[in-house]
Amino acid sequence: MKTIKRIHPAAYHPIADLITYNPLPSHNLRQIDPFIFLNHHGHQTYPKNNNGLPFGPHPHRGMETVTFILEGDIMHMDSGGHESVIEAGGIQWMTAGSGLIHAEVSSEKFKKEGGDLEILQLWVNLPAKHKMTKPKYIGLQKDEITSFKLDNGKINVQLIAGEWNGNQGSFETISPITLSTIHMSEGSSLTKEIPQEENIFFYIVKGAVQVQGETIPFRNLVEFNNDGESLTVKASEDAIIILGHAKPFNEPMVAQGPFVMNTQQEIMQAYQDYQAGKFGTWDH
Repeated sequence: MKTIKRIHPAAYHPIADLITYNPLPSHNLRQIDPFIFLNHHGHQTYPKNNNGLPFGPHPHRGMETVTFILEGDIMHMDSGGHESVIEAGGIQWMTAGSGLIHAEVSSEKFKKEGGDLEILQLWVNLPAKHKMTKPKYIGLQKDEITSFKLDNGKINVQLIAGEWNGNQGSFETISPITLSTIHMSEGSSLTKEIPQEENIFFYIVKGAVQVQGETIPFRNLVEFNNDGESLTVKASEDAIIILGHAKPFNEPMVAQGPFVMNTQQEIMQAYQDYQAGKFGTWDH
């Protein structure tokens, strides 16, 4: 069985009027290679005629963003010409690669009508050899994403990437990665085999779960040791977790603002390229 190394509570870092908790990175944990950043926005209820999400046009290079829309919606626009509104239960996967500009805001409908909102964004690193890959964006609605049941229907797994029980995730990834959103009913349990050399990303979004006999409430990130081959999770109450695992890159990482590269020189180059207009133009 895999053992817990440390439990990391998410710190409260509001952004404008957006409730935001951030468990990674923290002063105790820089990354769970290749998982490098998580923001948990909400849960909160927006009134009618609100301003929506505050993420206007900004650049990225050298990493990927995976956005989980649990409630509410998110409108994506980028300098590659992609545009979509993804609603509750949907997922966005954006490969920033060599660089692009994007905005993540609420739809006009959400800003007018308001409603519940809960959205998480995970940053996944790219290996050095793929840092400058061509940017890409795919947004999928809930019914377009692979899902299957476990424990006599008491668990629903939304398989975003990778393979699990013969099911294939909905997004093809540049580096091998398994990633899922798991909805667990109280009393349910699952066991997953995870190779010892892979790092585990395990975040409790809602409710509480038991791992190794320890009850862990929501807004906590669990860091595991690279031991054992098996992870067992029991739901102490109705719960949602994000579970990912992948082999670490074991490369130097320099993260500064919206750029994640391998050297400080590459970070400086990213800023220069962005200022020189090499990330495309913003004409939305």
